[in-house]
Amino acid sequence: MRTGVTMVLPRGRDGLDDPVYAGWHTLNGNGEMTGTTWVEESGMLAGPVAITNTHSVGVVRDAIIGALVKRDTAGELVFSLPVVAETFDGFLSDINGFHVKPEHARRALEQAAGGPVQEGNVGGGTGMMCHLFKGGIGTSSRRLREQQGGWTVGVLVQCNYGGRREFNVLGVPVGQEIPSPMPCFPAGQVVHQPILRGLPTCGEQKQGMAEPLPMEGTGSIIVVVATDAPLLPHQLKKLAKRVSLGVGRMGGLGENSSGDIFIAFSTMPLPAPDSVTHARAVRTLDDDWLNPLYQATVRATEEAIVNAMLAAEDMKGADNLLVPALPAERLVAALRKYGRMP
Repeated sequence: MRTGVTMVLPRGRDGLDDPVYAGWHTLNGNGEMTGTTWVEESGMLAGPVAITNTHSVGVVRDAIIGALVKRDTAGELVFSLPVVAETFDGFLSDINGFHVKPEHARRALEQAAGGPVQEGNVGGGTGMMCHLFKGGIGTSSRRLREQQGGWTVGVLVQCNYGGRREFNVLGVPVGQEIPSPMPCFPAGQVVHQPILRGLPTCGEQKQGMAEPLPMEGTGSIIVVVATDAPLLPHQLKKLAKRVSLGVGRMGGLGENSSGDIFIAFSTMPLPAPDSVTHARAVRTLDDDWLNPLYQATVRATEEAIVNAMLAAEDMKGADNLLVPALPAERLVAALRKYGRMP
């Protein structure tokens, strides 16, 4: 079992009842993010964003609704359409064992907190792979200069996508500079998943770039973008679209079997509607000043993916599959070779 749940609470636990403006985008839709039809229609996100494995979306969704109903002592909750996203961890975890239970989702909701975010093999990212290295949860942020508004953009990824040969960092072909180690099996291991057959035997990997494997490009990536910039839903949708550029710069191609789904929200305060006119007085950033936020989103997405991989550790999972972590010292050497680091 190598699985879990990650929760993002836009306004914290005390603000679970306070919606935020939101927008979402999918680069390739071989995946799931529940609740997005209502996000698209209403421009609002109410409650948390949860990320888990492919076969646990339903139980996490139901657990969130149960928790929201329980805290609604005034009986004001009419309905809930939680946002729950997934990536596939069935190469490292017993995904058909349905190990994520309602109590795990409730615990993630109760323990969510501000401050530094755990990265790597944690939460929903526990059993994930990224560019055939160990992946998982990664975060990054950017703060704009004061003359650009001083706004902050934060990005959280659940990284489980991509092939090795396409892996790039700052334009450096890292996947070709570090073609091995690859995920591998011990000698004599019976491999039950046909898509994994063809992976090398541990300790017998050849030097140089191997031929493309059937499993390359079969994963997914979920990205959550948060900002305090005063953006309307259509602007947040445009922000979510820019995540695609960050994923692409890292070597993601939006492959047919990949679920690349992104959501962005703004934590700006939403004043109550006027009691007579029912109009809500909301300020918003002029579109001419969105470019710095676009750039921040692209850069933070790239860095969050790298952080997920650097924070992750080697993991052995189902059928004794060993997935190696990205070797930090070799990454640094590759970046220096191409003049990206002193």
